[in-house]
Amino acid sequence: MLKQSYPYYLANKAHTAKAQLDVRDKYSGRLAARVAVPDARAVEKALAAAVAAVGPMRALKPWARQRVLQHCAARFEERRDELAKALCIEAGKPIKDAAGEVTRLIETFRIAAEEAVRVNGETLNLEIAPRLDGYRGYTRRVPLGPVAFITPFNFPLNLVAHKVAPAIAAGCPFVLKPSEKTPIGALIIGEVLAETDLPRGAFSILPVDGEHAAPLVEDERLKLLSFTGGQVGWTLKAKAGRKKVTLELGGNAACIVDADQAPQLDRVIERLVFGAFYQSGQSCISVQRIYAHAALYDELKKRLVARVKQLKAGDPKKKETFLGPMIDEAAAERLHGWIGEARQAGARLLCGGGRKGNMLEATLMEEVPREAKLNRQEAFGPFALLAPFETLDEAFAQVNDSDYGLQAGFFTDSLGHAMRAWDELEQGGVIVNDVPSFRVDNMPYGGSKRSGLGREGVRYAIEDMTELRLLVVYDV
Repeated sequence: MLKQSYPYYLANKAHTAKAQLDVRDKYSGRLAARVAVPDARAVEKALAAAVAAVGPMRALKPWARQRVLQHCAARFEERRDELAKALCIEAGKPIKDAAGEVTRLIETFRIAAEEAVRVNGETLNLEIAPRLDGYRGYTRRVPLGPVAFITPFNFPLNLVAHKVAPAIAAGCPFVLKPSEKTPIGALIIGEVLAETDLPRGAFSILPVDGEHAAPLVEDERLKLLSFTGGQVGWTLKAKAGRKKVTLELGGNAACIVDADQAPQLDRVIERLVFGAFYQSGQSCISVQRIYAHAALYDELKKRLVARVKQLKAGDPKKKETFLGPMIDEAAAERLHGWIGEARQAGARLLCGGGRKGNMLEATLMEEVPREAKLNRQEAFGPFALLAPFETLDEAFAQVNDSDYGLQAGFFTDSLGHAMRAWDELEQGGVIVNDVPSFRVDNMPYGGSKRSGLGREGVRYAIEDMTELRLLVVYDV
């Protein structure tokens, strides 16, 4: 179970504080633990320590960075059950899903350990004209400097890992603000990092509120802000000044089911159920919009509704639970209100739609109006809409009729259709024969349009946390 209290981390060291943040069990509502909350002075100290650690972190050899990351992966493996239980309690994540996220935490640190020793440059051929005979060029990547991270509640381990592990591999000191709703996972990561020989100031983990996090956005000593969360990210970008900014801001992911999928409809339905309702739909790439070819639409709808009605909802600590609570009652109330608005506008409820506290039923709807919030905005909950299409042009147009573009899924047996989707869908990624919710931690991950800027995935994050340095040599 959880400890009664957790410290924050300032310049690699654990600190207590008079101010405390209550962390509650998201299913029972009972107090689960208290977390020390740093004040504005501590935030300033963390920034100053990160700046002071630039030289020592840059001097840390690749093999030493690798050993830190390997130590973390090994310790997370040893503490696997503790981490999963913490996730289950603070995030309300079903225990099976929590165990899966711990696995991804470990994998992400292992990937970063591999990448730490291959942050390479290249040799440039500069002899492109007679006047340049004898000149040779070389590049290498050097750490950007102190960086700031802000992470959301829905993946309290893995989204932290996708910032912290690349920073260590790149040699960048960092200051992290985890979500106040789910801070414990990040603090356990801090506890493990504190066991290592990282230079003093290499990391600080500060569970502060948005007001006290302002320096992480605005302070010009920081060289990068990496933010994962909602559309407020664009506001933060405007306040970030000259620093580099990467944003992952979610979406309303779509999935297309082609006409040739009737023979494997059972698998398609299982993946759609997973994509839409895994961890109560609280994923940036949760399946929110399902477009099925008219030839199989009615059959898919009938079987999908029947399957969704079978999902076990309830206490996330029980192994049989598939659908746990949303992060809080306000989130469930918001989405429940959107469902009501859509029904009033003519949408048809196929199943679900009920709410009790922060438990919202798995909900499917059809005939959702184009301008309804459920169609245009990010639902971020256990909801998906269905709509038929006649032609691929129509399906692609419906997917692209969105302000977002993170990932899309496309079930098809046609290579030609798959390549067209890759060409025409305005997305950061197209997943063929699976749902947009698919992610492997070494692949580039990010979106277009309002879904954000830049890419995560360990190697790609390292690129953002480093910069090229050129050397030109003339052979005298």
